[in-house]
Amino acid sequence: DDPCRVLLSSTGLLARTANADPVEISEDARRTKHDVIVSAVAATARGDVGAVTSTGRMLRLSVIDLPQLPDTHAEPNLSGGAQISEFLSLEADEELICLTTLEDSSPGLAIGTLQGVVKRVVPDYPPNKDELEVISLKDGDRIVGATELRTGEEDLVFITSDAQLLRYPAASVRPQGRPAGGMAGVKLAAGAEVLSFTAVDPASEAIVFTVAGSHGTLDDSVLTSKLTPFDQYPRKGRATGGVRCQRFLKGEDVLVFAWAGPTPARAAQKNGTPAKLPAPDPRRDGSGTPLLEPVAVIAGPPLY
Repeated sequence: DDPCRVLLSSTGLLARTANADPVEISEDARRTKHDVIVSAVAATARGDVGAVTSTGRMLRLSVIDLPQLPDTHAEPNLSGGAQISEFLSLEADEELICLTTLEDSSPGLAIGTLQGVVKRVVPDYPPNKDELEVISLKDGDRIVGATELRTGEEDLVFITSDAQLLRYPAASVRPQGRPAGGMAGVKLAAGAEVLSFTAVDPASEAIVFTVAGSHGTLDDSVLTSKLTPFDQYPRKGRATGGVRCQRFLKGEDVLVFAWAGPTPARAAQKNGTPAKLPAPDPRRDGSGTPLLEPVAVIAGPPLY
């Protein structure tokens, strides 16, 4: 029952490490396919972790069933992992959002939904249950982002489709029991929805990456992107509207991708192939520049 880490890649691969050493991400390391780790939690080889899905379910996942990555000094990539479907039964429209420990001592999960709801979940996970509900969702709503807090002192960050960013301390959200429905997290304009929800350590170096486009346009050649230091965005109160994080150019009317998180950040295309990020732009609400490559996901070093 040795200590280890359970990792989830951007392409839906799961694996466990050979030991409990933190997963280090180097800015100048050689990139490989499947090297973007979107969730990582501490575990033991014969223990369980939780898998939180977009429908508000948390499924118990046995660590011993997961493939073990080689014990090397190189940064992990999950090419030796196995697909989620080998371990969990998900519905056709259900996605795995994050992994979490099942420890009662945890500060708990932070959850953000498409319709702007935020919730901190009291960590109460009965060991005899293989499936639990972590939030009661309204019709048409789903979880957009979720993460297990490490200290409870993180900032919670919403980014909306109309290019508004809202950050506020996790402490401003009262923890609730699993069946509860959460509370107002961000004020949405008519027609807008939440694109990204993350938790960021305010003491760490972090970035905001956004991609703007036009409704109904699938051509990546007409997209613009912007990467800005996170500290350019001020804190505001929970359930307010936030501040603009990218100015739309002519023909642009929506963000199609957004993320806020720690550096060094890595981006990847849908198939796990590494993608390049633009140079930093210090302007909080400036316009973007042409997107270098398609970006389907971005992640920074895991919180520990």
